[in-house]
Amino acid sequence: MDIQRPDLKRKQRKKVLLIGLSLVVLLAASVYGVSRLRPALPTVERSSVWTDTVKRGPMVRQVRGIGTLVPREDRLRLIPAETDGTVVRIDILPGAKVEPDSVLMELTDPQLQQELVDAQLELKAASVEYRNLQAKLQSDLMTERSAQATVNADNQQAQKQAQTDKALYQLGVISGLTYDASQGKADEYTTRTSIEKERLDVNKNAIATQLEVQQTKVEQAKTLLALKQKQIDALQVRAGIHGVLVDLPHQVGEHVTPGTTLAKVVQPDQLKASLKIAETQARDIQIGQPAEIDTHNGLISGNVSRIDPAVQNGTVTVDVALTGSLPQGARPDLSVDGTIDLDRLQNALYVGRPAFGNEDSTISLFRIDGKGDTATRVPVKVGRASVNTIQIVSGLKEGDTVILSDMSRWDKADRVQLQ
Repeated sequence: MDIQRPDLKRKQRKKVLLIGLSLVVLLAASVYGVSRLRPALPTVERSSVWTDTVKRGPMVRQVRGIGTLVPREDRLRLIPAETDGTVVRIDILPGAKVEPDSVLMELTDPQLQQELVDAQLELKAASVEYRNLQAKLQSDLMTERSAQATVNADNQQAQKQAQTDKALYQLGVISGLTYDASQGKADEYTTRTSIEKERLDVNKNAIATQLEVQQTKVEQAKTLLALKQKQIDALQVRAGIHGVLVDLPHQVGEHVTPGTTLAKVVQPDQLKASLKIAETQARDIQIGQPAEIDTHNGLISGNVSRIDPAVQNGTVTVDVALTGSLPQGARPDLSVDGTIDLDRLQNALYVGRPAFGNEDSTISLFRIDGKGDTATRVPVKVGRASVNTIQIVSGLKEGDTVILSDMSRWDKADRVQLQ
C-alpha cells in the first residue's frame, strides 16, 4: 500500500519551476548579449593597399603631362612650291640625312620655261635700246659741243677785234662808230657763249635723265629674269639646311600649286618638348620654370619656354626648351612624359597623394592605428598638391600612416580590419 507524500510533490514542482525560470533568464540574457554585440569589422588585405607616412619638410610642387618631341621653329624648314609644277622625280625618301644642296625632288613647268625665254629676250631688247639711246644722246651732245666750240672761237675772235679797234680808236686811226660796232659784236658773242654753255649743261642733264629711265627698264628686265631663273631653279627642290628629311607628301605625277608644302626638313638634335597639361594644373606654370623630360630612354633637363594661351580639349600646351643632351633614339614625334617644378614649400606637412582628392579640399582617409591591425576613417583637410604629394593642413600629424589607395568599397565603414 502506497503512502502519499504531498511534500515531495511540492518540492518537485518548485524544482521544475526554478529550472524553467533559469532557462528563461538565461535565454533572455543571451538575446540581450547578442543584441549588444557590434558587427564584425570588414577585412582588407594589407598587401592590396598602398600606404604612406606623413612627413614634415620641404615639399616640391610639380605638375606632369604627356607630350611629344617636336622640332624647334628655328630648326625646321618647310619647303613650299614657288610656282605651279608637276612632280617628275623623287630623289630622296623620308628618313635620309640631307645637306643644304641635296635635291629632294624635281618639278617641271613648260609655261615657266617659256616665261624665262621671254624674260631673257626682254632684257636683251632693253639693253640694246639703252645702248642705242646712249649712242644717239652722245651724238647729240657732240653736236652741241661742236656748236659751243664754234661760238667760243667766234667770241675769242670778236674780243680780240674789239681790243684792237679800241687801241686804234684811242690813236685816232678809226672812228668811234667802227669801235662801237666791234665792241657790240664782242658783247653779242659773249652772250651767245654763255647761252651755249647753259644749253650744253641742260642737254647733259637731259641725257642723264633719259639714260636713267632706260636703265630702269633694263633693271626691271633683269629683276624679272632673275625671278624667273629663281623659279626655274626652285623646280629642283633642295633641302636648304643640314638635317633629316621627315616628310615628302607628294608622289611622281602630282600637280602642285604655289604655296603647297613639298617637303619638311628638321635638325634632329634641335628639338623641344610639347606637353599637354590639364587646365586645372596649368594655372601656376610660369615661363622659365625648370622641367624634366622622360623619353623612356633617358631624362633631359629643360625650362618652360612657352605657354599656349588657349585651352584645347581640357589641356594647355606647354613647350619646354631642352638644355640637356638628347639620349640615343630621340627623334621628332617621340612620345615623352614631362614634369614641371612649380615651387617649393618649406617646412610643410605632407603625404603621398591619395587616389582621390583635389587640393584645397577636405577628404577622408583611413589612418592605421598604433597596433597596425586596424584603420580608422578620419577627415583630412589638404592644401597645395603636387604630382606625388599633397600638403596636410589639418587632421593628421607627422608620423601618422594612412592608406592612399582607393577605399571606395568601404565607404560605409568607419573602421576596417587589416590582415
